Formats: sequence, C-alpha cells, structure tokens
Amino acid sequence: MRDRLGRECVYMPSCRLGLYVALRHWCPPGGRVLMSPVNDDVIFFVVLAAGLRPVQAPLNPFDASIDLDAVPADVWGSLSAVLTTNLYGNPDPAPRLRARCASLGIPLFEDAAHAIGSEVGGRPVGAWGDASVFSLSKHVDAKAGGMLAVADPDLADVLRAARDELLVPRRARSELTYAVRPYAEAAVRGLGLRRAAWATMGLLGLTEREGIRMPLRPRELSRAADAAPGLGAHDAWVRVDMHDYRLEPGPVRLRRIGRRLGRLDGILAASRAGTELLLSSRWARPRAGSTVQPLFRVPLLVADRDAATAALARRGIVVGYLYDPPLDDYAGAEFTDPSPAPEAARWFARHALPVDPLRAREALDVLERSGIRPAEPPRALTRRPGPVPREREAGG
Repeated sequence: MRDRLGRECVYMPSCRLGLYVALRHWCPPGGRVLMSPVNDDVIFFVVLAAGLRPVQAPLNPFDASIDLDAVPADVWGSLSAVLTTNLYGNPDPAPRLRARCASLGIPLFEDAAHAIGSEVGGRPVGAWGDASVFSLSKHVDAKAGGMLAVADPDLADVLRAARDELLVPRRARSELTYAVRPYAEAAVRGLGLRRAAWATMGLLGLTEREGIRMPLRPRELSRAADAAPGLGAHDAWVRVDMHDYRLEPGPVRLRRIGRRLGRLDGILAASRAGTELLLSSRWARPRAGSTVQPLFRVPLLVADRDAATAALARRGIVVGYLYDPPLDDYAGAEFTDPSPAPEAARWFARHALPVDPLRAREALDVLERSGIRPAEPPRALTRRPGPVPREREAGG
C-alpha cells in the first residue's frame, strides 16, 4: 500500500476503526464534518462516536460525488473537516477539495473503502487528504482488515499507538470463525442455500439488517451522544455487520489478507474490464473523459430498482451496498445538519443499482431480458452543459 499510494500506511483491523482514529486525532470534539448523505450508516455513526457533528453535502445526482459549488459559504466557514466517500470507486473532486480545505486550514479525509484502485487528478484516490482509509474487505475480498494512510509519515507511530489502545484482544474462536467463513459461504452458495447463508451470517454478527438502513434507535443514540467521543457507547451501531471491527488481528487473518493483497492487480484489471462494459450500457450515465476506473460497483440508474434487484436475485446476483434513504432523511436534524439541496441525493439513492463489474455480462443480460428501463432524471437535476473540471475528467 505504501508503494501504491506513495504514503506511510498503518494497518487497521477495519476501515471504520481507521476512520475513527483519524477523526479523533485531527478533529476537536464538537467539530463539524462535511460528508455525503449517500453513504453507509456505519460511517455516519463513526463520525458521531468521534464526538463530531455530521454535515450533509449537496451531491452530483449522477455519481453522488460532493458538489462543491452547491455548498453554501457559511457552511464552509463552519467546518472542522471534510470527508469524501468516493462512492463505488467514483472519485470525489479531491484536487478542488484539497485546495478548499487548505484555504480554510482544515483537514481533508478520504474514505477510499470502495476506491482502492481509482485515480483522480493524476494521483491515486487516498493520496490527496491529510489521511485516507481503505477497506480490505471490498476489492481485496479479505473479509477483514483496513489501512490508514497519512500525508505526514511522522504521525504513523502516534496513530499506531492510538489504534492499539482501541484494540480488543483476539480470541481463538474469532480466528476459527474467520478461517472457516469463506468455505462455509462457498458451500451454501454451491448448494443453493442462500437463505441459510444469510441466517448463518446473522448468527455470526456478519449481517444485522432487515432493510437497507440499520434501525436508528434515536433515544439510545441521544444517550450515547452524552458519552462521545468514545466507541463504547456507540459500539452497538459501529459494529453492525462487522463485530470484529477492532479485534487484534491473528496470524490466520494476516496471512489471508496478505495473500489476497497479492492478487489485487488481477482483481482490479477484471473490475476495470467489467466497469467498461457496464458503462457502455443504456442504464449508465455517459461519462466525461476516457479513463475507466476499476469500480467496486457500477451504479446503473434504473427506473424501478426493486424490480431490477428482484430480477438479478433470481439469477443469483445479490445487489448490496445500497444507501437509501440519504443520511439526513434517515437520521433527521437532531443528529445531522441536512443538505441544503437534498433532491439530487434522494434521486440517486432511489435509482442507483450497484452492479458488481465481475458479473457484468450476466447482469446486463438479466436487465435486458427483464425489460428494466433507465431512470430519467427530473429536469431540475440536469446540469447545464459546460466544461468538465480537470480533476473530474481525469477521474473518469
């Protein structure tokens, strides 16, 4: 990861723990963090656990990147930090965000969980911020692990020490569960026991959602806020779908992560090829520039996502990584500042169908045979034509 990013990297048990460590190091309690409302709710709760106030940003309706020009001036002046999402691997406008944060004297954090192979402005995503976090459970498919990359290498030891204070000692049972999980999942898939697979994952604490968003539990969340910053009171939210997010890694875990990282270039090449195929379909928004990113998921924009999801499920293609409704609609003004222009996020969250590029041909065949129609954006969300900013063009 140092070679890929040209930055010092600190291993973390998970991306979410890496983000928490970064937020606690750079941001004073009570600070305000600009972030995307189309994002995993776990990330939202990590920001709250760090004792910070999430501020939801206006978005580009076609890729859910932060729309800098739509952020009001008074909001910029109130911020302690900016957090990008790089949703599904599509880069946020990091060069412009870097310049704006520098002018304000605040840190830029890059959440690169979906974007381990993406580039923007001639650099890898994750090489622009004061700190960036990566997930090794996405492209790498290691089922564990993360990275915290930092612009200042002298901070690495301080951040390692902060990580170590938060680790939970590993247990033999957790290593055994991690070791057998891929084989158990492969077995139930091979037998067609998908319902049994989901039930088993629920028992293991690997999935805890009946819907897209986890239950907010506002009364409990209000009480937890009194104890922030701190992971303890927010653990019930931060650990969802990954109870071992701050578990001390054992040798089995580290060996598997190392092996999977060694195959990353091949995975990225296959992802790039599948992304190019999906982006050429009638459900994709035409992109500016010629660069194709190796996306983790390709957000096709469909008129009826429920129908598309059901059609894909009948073929054994599970659609995940949905973030609907946007965080300001989900959490309300008690826990976050709402976006000043929420309609773009709502439209994207409702119509985005994240397709795994490694199953691009199968997915396109299903959508075509099922008569799934592309989504038509309201005129109010259609941007006026104009030059493509340099960093967006470079990002694809």
